[in-house]
Amino acid sequence: MTNPPHHDAASPRDLVGIGIGPCNLSLAALAHPLAELDAVFYEQRPDFAWHRGLLIEGATVQVPFLADLVTLVDPTSPWSFLNYLRARERLFPFYFAERFHIQRAEYDSYCRWVAQSLPALRFHHQVDAVRWNPERDVFEVDFTQLDAEGEAEALGRTYTRNVVLGVGTAPYVPDPLRPLVDAPGVPVVHAADYLDHRSEVLAADHVTVVGSGQSGAEVFLDLLRHRPAGRERLHWIGRSEAFAPMEYSKLGLEHFTPDYTRYFHALAEPVRDRLIAAQWQLHKGIDAGTIAAIHDELYRRTLHGGWPDAVLTPGVRVRTAGRIATTKVELHLEHLQQDSRSRLTTGAVVLATGYRERSLDRILAGLDPYMRRDNSERPRIDDEFRLVLDPSVTGSVYVQNAELHTHGVGAPDLGLAAWRSAAILNSLTGENPYPPAARTAFTTFGLQSTRPRIPRARQELHLTPLVEGR
Repeated sequence: MTNPPHHDAASPRDLVGIGIGPCNLSLAALAHPLAELDAVFYEQRPDFAWHRGLLIEGATVQVPFLADLVTLVDPTSPWSFLNYLRARERLFPFYFAERFHIQRAEYDSYCRWVAQSLPALRFHHQVDAVRWNPERDVFEVDFTQLDAEGEAEALGRTYTRNVVLGVGTAPYVPDPLRPLVDAPGVPVVHAADYLDHRSEVLAADHVTVVGSGQSGAEVFLDLLRHRPAGRERLHWIGRSEAFAPMEYSKLGLEHFTPDYTRYFHALAEPVRDRLIAAQWQLHKGIDAGTIAAIHDELYRRTLHGGWPDAVLTPGVRVRTAGRIATTKVELHLEHLQQDSRSRLTTGAVVLATGYRERSLDRILAGLDPYMRRDNSERPRIDDEFRLVLDPSVTGSVYVQNAELHTHGVGAPDLGLAAWRSAAILNSLTGENPYPPAARTAFTTFGLQSTRPRIPRARQELHLTPLVEGR
C-alpha cells in the first residue's frame, strides 16, 4: 500500500468517509485521481469484508460485472474489474468463460484488491461521533484507533468540511427469534454468518431455513446439495406468497437507473412509501437461475422413486419460538392465507431474514439539532444524497445506501454505486469531474421531466434561423 501523505490534524480535510463497504470503496476509488481532494475513509474492521458468511461456492452477484466500483461512470479507471483480471493474469480465462454475472467470492476478492491499493483508507478506526463546530465552520469527527485484537489503542479527532456515511446495513433478526440467537445449544444463525456455522448446521438432524429471498434460496440449495438423498430433512419457509423470481426483464431493470432514481425522489413521501412496499420483487425476489438449480436438485432426487424429504412452504410467518431442552427449537407458525397455525420442531435454524439500514442516530447524535426529518422521523435527503440540515451548517453530510425511503429500490443496488459516488463527487467539488449522462433509460417515468441540467459546456447550441421581416 502506498504510504499516505502527511496531513496536519488541525487543518480540515475536504471529505471524511465513515465505513468502507462497496459504496464508500467506490467513492474512494473515484476520488483517488482527484489530486486536489483531501479525503480519508475510516472503517472499524481490520480489512475489507463483504458478506463473507454468504460466499457460498457458485453463488453469484445479482448484477453484471460491469456494475463494479467504477466502470459505469469511468471505464478507463485503473480500479475496474477488468483491470483487476488483467493484474491477476486472468483476463483471457474470463473472456472464454463468457460470464456476465460473476461469483460473489470473486467480487469480494476484487473489492479487497482495490482496498489494498488505495492510500486514503484507514482500517481499525472506529468513528464515535460527528459534530458541527460553528466557530470553525467544520465537522469534528472523533474516532478510536483499534489494535489487532479490536481493543482501543488511541483516541483521535479530525476536522472536515464534508462527511459521507457508508455504514451499510446490519443483519435483521425478527423479534420472535431474537432470544434464540445468542442462547447456547441449538444453532440459530443469521445467513450472514452461515459459512462460519455451516458444519454445525449440517450436523443437525433437521434444518429449517426462514426467509424466501435470494439468501434463503442459496442457503437452502447448499444444504440440499450436502444432505443425503431421501434423508434431507429440510424445511424452507418464508412470509412472501411464493418463492418468486426477481424481476429481471430489460425494462424492469430500468428501475435501477439514475433516471428512475430522480423520478422517485421527486414523488411525494406517501407515494414513495407505497412504492417501496409494492416493489419488493425488484430487489427481494430470487434469481431465476437459483430457482432452477433448486428444482433440478429436487427433481434429480426423484429419479429412483420417492420424493426428497424437503418441505417448501411460502406464505408462513414465525409467530413465536422457544427451545425444547438443549437439542431442539420449536417454531410456532402461522399460514397467512389459510389463517391456520402449526408447530415445527427442528434441530437448527438459518435466518435468511435480510438486512436493515444501520441507525445513524448514534454517530449523528451531535448533529440532531440541525437535522430535518420527514413525517416518519426519517432523515430528509436531497437529490444530491445530502442530509437536509439547518442552513447554518455550511458543510454537507452525504449518505450511501441509507436513502431507500427517498431514492427508491436502487439505493442498495451495486449497479448504482458508481453513479451515486460520481454524483457525490460532482456535488462536493462543484466541478463535474464525472459529467452525468443526459439519459439512462428508454422508459419515461413521468409526465414531467426530472432529468438533471447538462453542464453548460456540454449543451448543444441551437440557433434560431433568421427570417426576413421578423
